[in-house]
Amino acid sequence: MKGSKAGASDANSSTKRKATGGAGRKPGKKEKKLGKDPNKPKRPASAFFVFMEEFRKEFQEKNPNNKLVSVVSKAGGDRWKSMSESDKAPYQAKAEKRKAEYFKSMAAYDKKKSESSGGNASAEEGGEGSDKSKSEVEDDEGSGEEEEDED
Repeated sequence: MKGSKAGASDANSSTKRKATGGAGRKPGKKEKKLGKDPNKPKRPASAFFVFMEEFRKEFQEKNPNNKLVSVVSKAGGDRWKSMSESDKAPYQAKAEKRKAEYFKSMAAYDKKKSESSGGNASAEEGGEGSDKSKSEVEDDEGSGEEEEDED
């Protein structure tokens, strides 16, 4: 009986080691999350979440005593699954409209961000992003070295 406990604790300790080994990498990811820009536009809601915005209001009117989010979510999910494609179409159209607005606001955000960063603003406005700026930087470095050699 002692041997089985020792084997079980060895298995648990190896599992714990694996868990702590993976946890060592997570702070790096969290550091990136802490650096989020609060001015960055939020991603648009999917068609389902557009539907849920309206469904929650209807459900609360019909069931004012319900305080559980899980009940509302389950009822909304069941209703969405039972809807036909033609019933979902208006929600999908709203979601596409929000998506288009999101891309416009992201383009404006990216342009503003690149202008505030300074030097590479003209390279990023072209729409090719970092690839174009890398090639320009490499060209500039090469031509700068040649000029120094000539002087």
